[in-house]
Amino acid sequence: MFNKKALWLMLVAFLLIFAACGPSDSTGSEDTTGDTATETGDSGEEAETEGESDGEQVTLTLWHIETGPSGEAVEAAVQRFEENNPNVTVEVSQQENDPYKSQLSVAMGGGNPPDVFHSWGGGWLKQFVDSDQVVDITDSIDAGLYNEAALSVSTFNEKIYGAPVSMDVVPVFYNKDLFEQYGLEEPETYEDLLNIVQTLTDNGVTPFALANQTKWTGSFYLMYLAERIGGPELFNEAFERSGRKFDDEAYVEAGRKIQELVEMGAFPEGVNGMNYDTGQSRQMLYTESAAMMTMGGWLVNNVRDEMPEFEDKLGFFLFPSVEGGKGAKNHVVGGVSPVFSVAKQSKHPELATKLVNELASLETATAMANNAGSISAVNGVEYEDPYIQEMSKVLESSEAMQTYYDQTLPPELAQVHLDTTQALFGLSTTPEEAMAEVEASAKKVLEE
Repeated sequence: MFNKKALWLMLVAFLLIFAACGPSDSTGSEDTTGDTATETGDSGEEAETEGESDGEQVTLTLWHIETGPSGEAVEAAVQRFEENNPNVTVEVSQQENDPYKSQLSVAMGGGNPPDVFHSWGGGWLKQFVDSDQVVDITDSIDAGLYNEAALSVSTFNEKIYGAPVSMDVVPVFYNKDLFEQYGLEEPETYEDLLNIVQTLTDNGVTPFALANQTKWTGSFYLMYLAERIGGPELFNEAFERSGRKFDDEAYVEAGRKIQELVEMGAFPEGVNGMNYDTGQSRQMLYTESAAMMTMGGWLVNNVRDEMPEFEDKLGFFLFPSVEGGKGAKNHVVGGVSPVFSVAKQSKHPELATKLVNELASLETATAMANNAGSISAVNGVEYEDPYIQEMSKVLESSEAMQTYYDQTLPPELAQVHLDTTQALFGLSTTPEEAMAEVEASAKKVLEE
């Protein structure tokens, strides 16, 4: 007869073995919401998600280029995120603008990027999107929170790959005291501007403070002049290969006007050797050896940090219209920055996306707007800063916005644009040669 006691012991042993092999609740919680799920990536391997990290310490990396009050707003957002996610530590790497671009490209190419990274959207971000290195966060953020134009720079094929925080407009800042001293008024036309340049040079004052070693600072002049001459569709046609090209007469004429300004003495001697990052051009403003500076709204923050007493002297106007041109004075050059994205290589994509939501939150945008002189890309910000209120009105009333060439174009073409524009300021090339070189590069890069 079979031993019932032995049968019972065998059954118990079997159940214990089965239980040991089965799944367990590592958190000890009865919560079965989506936060405890795992996400399967394109490779089929399971990526660790927010819920899975509850029982262990997780480290995320964040790279950005913000400084001063903007950097403080980023740090505050990171602190809030860490407080709400006590098992997560964020390692923040703040870097300088130009080295950052190459360092991130190397990190992306080497398969070791940060979890969350700063960008400007446009072609610069799209290169990583095209190589499948950025997480699609369309369903993970509230698109309605953001300014539509700002969000468009990180939207490709109707999918969102980055959340914007701030927008910038590039006006011409000027010293109101110097303008009053020499009987000058804000110009309406380019001819008015040339008269201002002539008056200032006659009195030993450099009209425009410009440090063009980094090249993007001089690019503002080409962008504005090309738009004022050729109209707001000029760049789009050349970029999309749908009409006029980068060697169009409007671009050539813009180059001629830059060299006309150089020959008039509108810029400091040795302009291409001067370093913007070290403040050389701003010092010319502060010492009143220069009267104007074409620069993004972040200049206000620089002034408050470096020479706060100069703020009372600071006024601004939009680059004037060119007679017979297709552009208008209320068309602006501007950009969106920072835009925060998640690298596809991140081991914690859900947590990284949560960090992006905090970095691009209303609270962060408000801090940047009111402490760092940024126009918010996030809807609902109440501006306290009178400068930013005015710049926000300028942006709202603008009929067209030209985003920065070097952030919209693919990197290889953007570099040719920057190099040739710098050469125009150095009088080492002709406008025809410069634009032909850009167009040749565009054919190679954009028509492949």
